[in-house]
Amino acid sequence: MRLDELQGTFCALVSGPGPVAPSVWLPAVLGSDEVADSDSTVAETIDLLLRFYNETAAALADGEAPQLLFYPLAEDADDLDYAAWADGYLYGTELGDVEWDVAAGEHVDDLADLMEAFYFLAGAADDGPMNASDLRARDRAVEDIPDMLVAIHNFWRTKLTPVPTLRRDAPKVGRNDPCPCGSGKKFKQCCGDPTGMH
Repeated sequence: MRLDELQGTFCALVSGPGPVAPSVWLPAVLGSDEVADSDSTVAETIDLLLRFYNETAAALADGEAPQLLFYPLAEDADDLDYAAWADGYLYGTELGDVEWDVAAGEHVDDLADLMEAFYFLAGAADDGPMNASDLRARDRAVEDIPDMLVAIHNFWRTKLTPVPTLRRDAPKVGRNDPCPCGSGKKFKQCCGDPTGMH
């Protein structure tokens, strides 16, 4: 896997609905034969990959996108290969045990809107030469990537953060207890009456 594809994959892995262990993604990015090898070069490569993963995770946790890596389409080309990066991101969404669209539940349309730029960039290369309108749309999608990375990361953090339990400072007033407003009436006939104006 190239470094641009790897960065896209890592951005998805650290943002998703569930953790994906290195034992899952290392064989996917290196190849299973490489991970099984005990060569010191492989150990050094794994160490570098883990550092790259952690740097990506730290940037997104701080609310920032990492500095994005895009390779040229060809050695002498000025155009960059955005599709490879986007393919890496989409690949990363499929590596975990939890399916993103299932985990998003009723918010799946919101997630699809956030990921639209990645789908566009991944598919744009398959559509052949781009006209001026396509190039403008591609450039907008590329500009949106940093914001979308942070938004998707926040989407999953918000969705996965449990809602805190509401704690009362004062004991709950029973229906037949005296009303705390001091009227002398029972709570159900005073402030606890849903039809009453207080």
